[in-house]
Amino acid sequence: MTDATNEPTAPTRLDRLRAMLEAEPDDGFLLYGIAQECQKRGRFDEAIAFYDRAIAGDPKQCYAFFHKAKTLEQARRHGEIADVLRAGLARARAVGDFKAASEIEGFLDDVTG
Repeated sequence: MTDATNEPTAPTRLDRLRAMLEAEPDDGFLLYGIAQECQKRGRFDEAIAFYDRAIAGDPKQCYAFFHKAKTLEQARRHGEIADVLRAGLARARAVGDFKAASEIEGFLDDVTG
């Protein structure tokens, strides 16, 4: 990476996560981390795609559903949020992640009011 003066710049957290992902392309934790970094940067479509990959690749990534729903909310894609949360709630219960289930259920209650 270089800046406008062609001087090397330090890799960002996102750059480092992407480099690690090259070695382990199906690592759910890395996919989740990349999604989080994209979300922070307002790159919502990219974040959602990485949350989807984390969800598909790692059944225990229950918080990926929660944060995908938050990203959908930020992207003003409200029609999709409840379905994502319902799927996340079912997954969290199935894998026994009751903390995630509780948080997902709380968000679902807020959304469906």
